[in-house]
Amino acid sequence: MTSDDDTPSIEYCSATDVRRSLSSLLPNLVPYWTRRLGDYAGFVYGIEAFRSENEVRLHAMDRLRHCIERAALKSGFNTDQAVSAGADVVAAPVIQTGPHALLLVEPDAFYTHLFSLLGLLAHGRRWHITYSVSTSAFRESAKKGPGWLPLEGEALNVFGLPRKRLVGTSIACENGPYRYALSNSRGQTAPSASARRLLDILPKAEFRTGAEAIKMGNQALWQELFAAPVNRLQLDDFDMADLIADHLEDSASWLSAHFVGGTGAALAVLQEIDRLNAGPWAGWIRRTTDLFWGLGKDRVFPLYLNDGVLRSARSPGLEVSFTPECLAQALRDRTILPGMFMSYLVTAILPGVRVLGGCRQTVYLPLMRHLAAVGFDVAGDREFPLTLKDDERPGVWGHRVLKPVDGRPLQEIEAAGGILPLLTKYADLTLEDASGNLSSFTRDPIWAAMSANIASGSITPKSREWQWSGL
Repeated sequence: MTSDDDTPSIEYCSATDVRRSLSSLLPNLVPYWTRRLGDYAGFVYGIEAFRSENEVRLHAMDRLRHCIERAALKSGFNTDQAVSAGADVVAAPVIQTGPHALLLVEPDAFYTHLFSLLGLLAHGRRWHITYSVSTSAFRESAKKGPGWLPLEGEALNVFGLPRKRLVGTSIACENGPYRYALSNSRGQTAPSASARRLLDILPKAEFRTGAEAIKMGNQALWQELFAAPVNRLQLDDFDMADLIADHLEDSASWLSAHFVGGTGAALAVLQEIDRLNAGPWAGWIRRTTDLFWGLGKDRVFPLYLNDGVLRSARSPGLEVSFTPECLAQALRDRTILPGMFMSYLVTAILPGVRVLGGCRQTVYLPLMRHLAAVGFDVAGDREFPLTLKDDERPGVWGHRVLKPVDGRPLQEIEAAGGILPLLTKYADLTLEDASGNLSSFTRDPIWAAMSANIASGSITPKSREWQWSGL
């Protein structure tokens, strides 16, 4: 089973309701429900090379390209490969942002990466660039999350962590060492042939953070199991922290000069989030923290912007002045990490990169673009919102679009004789059949509310907040 199938089976709306809502908000999706999954993958990965005359966008893409090159070098690629990865995002600006920081063979991640490969190979791409958040805990729900791997009918503890650390610890925190164990509930390391095979592939080294361990583990798994003519590069929140710091240390960056630099744009964005949560868009973008997270020994914690300073109720001694210099230093020192809006601002919205996501991102990404437009308006920039309106499908549904009822990645790879034959198996399914019962949508009460709001006319494709969706 994929991860969704182990959640409580409370359905707040039907799959038909979800398809109707998605078709209303994403009209380009409509003809693909009954077409091949391979066709849909080709559609979402079909994009023209980056081009823009807008200075903000040109600068942001240049910063992102350098970030990707730096991340590639850190991940073990050579200089030529790193330059190739940076050039690839310019030639085809698409990033997969759906799966959390899970091992590639976790079903929720595996089948999404298969879908991405379908699209990438259809266009002859050389790089599969992904971004996974690093602020999640090892355990997100019962025996699910970055610290767990379902394999041969049992949930394995990826790093052999005790329950206390699984429940309360963020994968971003530098409190290692972490080593791969793949142990079961009886404490047996690699209790099956499949687990032993994985453990042989995964790195033997110790890592300072769970996020680093997962990133390097996925690098090894991709090379050994996927064996596709496409390189994979995984970005995480540490890469985002350095990218945002790059912006803040550059006076030519809009982020430095206007968003943080005293125009009130950041406060206007936070106030607009509050307004969204007081109406029909409630819950899609929550103000769980103000733009950045504090990074502690074991957990990330919320920060709140007040009188030009980021503060935390949990850590009274932590204060970061909301200035480009102080924020950049705190990001470099790993005192803070970016929140989702900041990460998507520098990877997608400013540089004009299409991002593929799951059941919530299909809505919150367009709303983040709306928030960015609010910030630009307060900063007195009337040009960039026009650039935003010209973007074509900047956020699309691309996670859990392939969701087998009983997905078993390792067994499927072996039975098919490799990844490429497995792609052929799934490419001919219709999108409706491939996406299954849409349980990640139907078991989320926010989609029941969305269906009701669309039915009542409270939310329509012409809603003011949806005008930046590019859909």
